[in-house]
Amino acid sequence: MTGTRPAAVPFQDALRFWLKLGFISFGGPAGQISVMHQELVERRRWISEKRFLHALNYCMLLPGPEAQQLATYIGWLLHRTRGGIVAGTLFVLPSFVILVLLAWTYVAYGHTPVVSGLFYGIKPAVTAIVLHAAHRIGSRTLRHPLAWGIAISAFLASAVLQAPFPLVIAVAAIAGLAGSRIWPGAFEVRSGHAAHGAAIAHQAAVMDDDTPTPAHARPSRRHFARLATASAGLWALPMTALLALYGRDGVLTQMAWFFTKAALLTFGGAYAVLPYVYQGAVDQHGWLTPAQMIDGLALGETTPGPLIMVVVFVGFLGGHGAQMFGADHAVLAGLAAAAVVCWFTFLPSFLFVLGGGPVVESTRGNLRFTAPLAAITAAVVGVILNLALFFARHVFWPEGFPGRFDWISLAIAMIALVALVRFRRGTIEVILACGAAGLFWWLVPSGS
Repeated sequence: MTGTRPAAVPFQDALRFWLKLGFISFGGPAGQISVMHQELVERRRWISEKRFLHALNYCMLLPGPEAQQLATYIGWLLHRTRGGIVAGTLFVLPSFVILVLLAWTYVAYGHTPVVSGLFYGIKPAVTAIVLHAAHRIGSRTLRHPLAWGIAISAFLASAVLQAPFPLVIAVAAIAGLAGSRIWPGAFEVRSGHAAHGAAIAHQAAVMDDDTPTPAHARPSRRHFARLATASAGLWALPMTALLALYGRDGVLTQMAWFFTKAALLTFGGAYAVLPYVYQGAVDQHGWLTPAQMIDGLALGETTPGPLIMVVVFVGFLGGHGAQMFGADHAVLAGLAAAAVVCWFTFLPSFLFVLGGGPVVESTRGNLRFTAPLAAITAAVVGVILNLALFFARHVFWPEGFPGRFDWISLAIAMIALVALVRFRRGTIEVILACGAAGLFWWLVPSGS
């Protein structure tokens, strides 16, 4: 590689970028990872592709929202702990504010023809976006027959056997470790510079492949102990307050505990978390209905931030419906529940990244560690494809099998997929166009 290595990134420049990213990171994990790749790897050259993918593979391994964790990781790598906290927080803060406003609008006006029509067009677009996510991640990671086999097996395990996501991820990691001994090249993290032109291929990055690991990114037991103690306190203090105020059976206490488990126990990225959240929020606790959950997912795809921010919608509707502060303060109850859910969902992610990052940086180039991570990424492709089929089943057969098939929804989804794949239109453009098409069809006499 040639070219002068860029100077260190000023913290103020990074702060402005992370704030901007919080407002433009549409399209769920695939869209957000794509935006970060374009901005940080290709355009700004703050990090090389190999380091970017190494961090991404680790974040795919973690429970919780991989895109937010990836932003936290890169922010930490560039500017220590404060950089990670700023990047991770700004990644979700705009989405939190927007989703609270949308959830309030949904509760107040969700049954009006205009809103119903918009959702009629957006839901097929969401299905197309998830399919596109599988395509985008798969095109970067499925470069060997073994990786393809892992992805197909993960899809079949999820769709046919309904295997738990943690089990799918664990088996993929074992397969990656075993397969790397037979086919070492199957799980190499390869640079994609050549695909982006000669100028990118020869331009150095701030954190390049051969850049020495910064001092703060080296393993330190002392640092990890301080970080773990602070994280435990930030979890225990609000949980203790909720128990004291509302008891174990209080709605806010139940939400805090449930979403702590969701943050710790659900592996495979944001798309893999959704079935667990659906089961708990809809079937177990009854905080919202199945139709409301799908509408929440549609809203999650139309707003910036990680897709798992749908939990804010879940929390708002659950708190609003429970009316914990009385009928006259239902909106305040919804806001409190949304804040509680967001806090307990994202807090563990900062510990995983800020505490585990130094260990991950020390494993760069060690196939024994990188192969399981790459295999997990391949498995996630199959999991995302299964989620796309889950959406398609509910969108194209709104009355369930063997009810009527919604050909208009299928047409909207196909047009959206062509726009994303063939014409490379932006996610927000596709969502807005599909929402307008759904509104038109819903309001014209032939669509009523």
